[in-house]
Amino acid sequence: MDYLLLKYLHVIGAVVLLGTGTGIAFFMLMAHRTKDAAFVARTAAVVVVADMLFTASAAIAQPITGYLLADMMGVPLWEGWLGLALVLYGVAGVFWLPVVWIQARMRDLAREAARNGTALPPSYHRLYRIWFIFGFPGFGSVMAILWLMIARPSL
Repeated sequence: MDYLLLKYLHVIGAVVLLGTGTGIAFFMLMAHRTKDAAFVARTAAVVVVADMLFTASAAIAQPITGYLLADMMGVPLWEGWLGLALVLYGVAGVFWLPVVWIQARMRDLAREAARNGTALPPSYHRLYRIWFIFGFPGFGSVMAILWLMIARPSL
């Protein structure tokens, strides 16, 4: 495969990860702030689909294109900035995987509350707090990886 095409696909994957993550966080936060169970349920339903379609696809493509690029350039995977980027990718995954389940559960709890005409339950709020907190190391890792990809510092 052509180096520039591979690099382009890798950059697109990074943009999709960062962009989808940012969009999902924004829309979930805005829906949550309304305290409207029906609105939260609809928003969370779209967020779950977006996460599965865009984030998961990019999360699968990134290590594949990254490996192919490193191999093409003769860069050892576990050394220097690339090794650190791989560790951070693992950190991002550790925080993202539970978030997928949390978002689906928040959606289900919001749907139930909307159906019953009740407020969002305490279990929803507990999950929201976890979701919010997990966003910092997950998103922060992706931001750091992007910087490492651009700067390629000597470590």
